[in-house]
Order: sequence, then structure tokens, then C-alpha cells
Amino acid sequence: MALPDVVDRETWLEARRALLVKEKAQTRARDALSTERRRLPMVRVDKEYVFTGPSGTATLPELFEGRDQLFLTHFMFDPSWDKGCSSCTANADEISRGLIEHLHTRGTTLAFCSRAPIEKIERYKAERGWDFPWWSSYGSDFNVDFDVTMDPSVKPPTYNYRPLPWEIPAGETSEQPGSSVFLRVGDDVFHTYSMFERGTEWTGGSYAFLDLTALGRQEEWEEPKGRAEFVRRAMPNFEE
Repeated sequence: MALPDVVDRETWLEARRALLVKEKAQTRARDALSTERRRLPMVRVDKEYVFTGPSGTATLPELFEGRDQLFLTHFMFDPSWDKGCSSCTANADEISRGLIEHLHTRGTTLAFCSRAPIEKIERYKAERGWDFPWWSSYGSDFNVDFDVTMDPSVKPPTYNYRPLPWEIPAGETSEQPGSSVFLRVGDDVFHTYSMFERGTEWTGGSYAFLDLTALGRQEEWEEPKGRAEFVRRAMPNFEE
């Protein structure tokens, strides 16, 4: 099994200091990228969308709850499904009241949105014990417009700003994860950012912890190979 080499403390320190140089470079690069992200132009959202929550309907500006920014997570939940996506569920499990309150102190509202009817959302939300805002976009164009529901009958499907690399059978749709960020200026709402695929890992807390460990995420694609096998042997009930 490909566990780390065993060395003396001085050898470890030498290797750790060399890695620290690269980590600091990554931090500076991440800061520069965040600056570039903040400088992105934005698009006014002129289309009116109506969402449904447990207490009734709301428009996109109302989802801000009076704050300046809205971070909206697109939770995969097709109207025909009885349960939400397992990966999206794992991400939502990591959302804490403390996180939401910290965002509020920075004028930012965190909410979830799915295409499933609100009755299914509320039932699943209760099963999971969640209390964050979760809106239904059922019956609106919102998910299709923001490229997390691919419907070839409406427009050519794209995902992560590229043509879809797979075919969707005629008469079917495809749900994908993502997050979109909006800014409210007076009565106007602007779309400032969206991320998809592995970009959404930024909002999944456990990955940040696991990436700092020797065994990593224990997924087969990771290097060096063999770490996932170590976990499976040590924990027979382990599931990726």
C-alpha cells in the first residue's frame, strides 16, 4: 500500500519546508484569482422568476432577505425523484447555522434551490433535519436559464460554459450541480458568478480537511495510488 515514506524528523522538516514554499505560492495565486473573480463584469437579471417556499411564493429579489448578496446552491432534485441527489445531500449536511450566521454578518444570504415541487423538498428537508432556506423553482425557467437543468427542447445544452459532452435522450432532461451568486443594488439584481463541476468543492467543508491529510479523499483518481485501498482494508464498512 502506498503510504508515505518513514523518515527522521529533520528529513521530514526539509520536505515540509519545501512544500510550504509551494503552498505560499498557491495562497498568493488564490488571492490573485479571487481578485480577478471580483472584477468580473455582471449581468442584470431582467427576467422575473417566481420561487415557492414553505410559506408561499417569492421573487428572486425577495430571496436576498434584505441583504446585498445571494449565494444560491443549485441542489439536484428532479421533479420525478423522491429524494435529492446524494452528493448534493452530502454537501448540504455540512451547512451549519454558524456558517449561515457568519455570511449574514457580511450581508450575504445562503439559500438552496431545486426544480422539485416544494412538497417534496419540505419532506426531504425534514428527513435530513435541515433548516436552511430551500426554494422550489418548479414550473419556472430558472434552472434551464442558469444551465443546471439541460433540456434540449428548450435550448442547446451546455454545462460549465461548454457544450454538453454527452447526449440527452429525446424527451428527457439532465440535472447537474452548481452554485450561482447574485448582487442586489437597489431594486436591481445582477448575476455576478456561477460555478459548476469541481468548482463547487469550495463550498464543501470536508474536502478542505481531507486534502490536508495523508490519506486524502480516499478516491481512486487521487495520487499516489493505494490510499483508498488502505482505508478499505482498515475499515471493512468503508464506502466511497
